[in-house]
Amino acid sequence: MITWFRIIALLEGLSYILLLFVAVPIKYLGNDPQYVKLLGMPHGLLFVAYVAMAILLNSDLKWSSKTFRQVLLAAIIPFGTFYIDRKILRSA
Repeated sequence: MITWFRIIALLEGLSYILLLFVAVPIKYLGNDPQYVKLLGMPHGLLFVAYVAMAILLNSDLKWSSKTFRQVLLAAIIPFGTFYIDRKILRSA
């Protein structure tokens, strides 16, 4: 299950970066909302999957409350899921 969580974390992080740094600037600078619509739904699904799997893994891996908060917070910080993968998930 940890392997699946790491894959979802990677995909969620990539989708968030693409959404924030590619799609949103194109929407507002190029007046083209197509990319936000295209990337928004997959990112939302990956975000929900990331949070759900984090909740499930929290009980399995017995993370401290601080670690669990960090894992959840990483989903809303750009590049956060990459940090969590390197610092927490690799050793799990």
